[in-house]
Amino acid sequence: MSDLIAIVYPTEAKAEKVRKRLFELQKEYLIELSDAVIAVKQESGDVKLNQLFNPTAAGAVSGSFWGLLVGMIFLMPVVGAAVGAASGALGGALSDFGINDKFMKDLGSSLQPGNAALFVLVRKMTADKVLEDMKGSGGTVLKTSLDHTKEQALRDALAATQSQPVSAPAAPAA
Repeated sequence: MSDLIAIVYPTEAKAEKVRKRLFELQKEYLIELSDAVIAVKQESGDVKLNQLFNPTAAGAVSGSFWGLLVGMIFLMPVVGAAVGAASGALGGALSDFGINDKFMKDLGSSLQPGNAALFVLVRKMTADKVLEDMKGSGGTVLKTSLDHTKEQALRDALAATQSQPVSAPAAPAA
């Protein structure tokens, strides 16, 4: 079962920096993400979603490929590509996986203009190592599906100061 975590940051750049760090942790096999989206409340009051994967565009690309292929069989490649792209885009727009867009926009509307919320859907993680790495990254927990103790550990890690690396003792002069 996946856990949802939504953290508010003062800027989109800060949220993007944290998201990139989570992807680095994923490459180290410390966390497994299903989805990671940044919602930004703009000055106009609209909420913009910065998603990694656009299902509408992916559907259009896939549909145009298959439409072109079928169109070539029937000697109408341009028509086949156009019909395939349209149907693929429609299918992509109707298929929403990961975090629900409406849910993110509703929560994002409660943000101050210019603020950004990082929505993360976590499948698995090595909690102690991930929390240690995220220490001092700032942000305010907006919503989670974690139990109370895990949520408090996350809040504490975000609020903590980044630990300084321990330097090796100097070698004696010869």
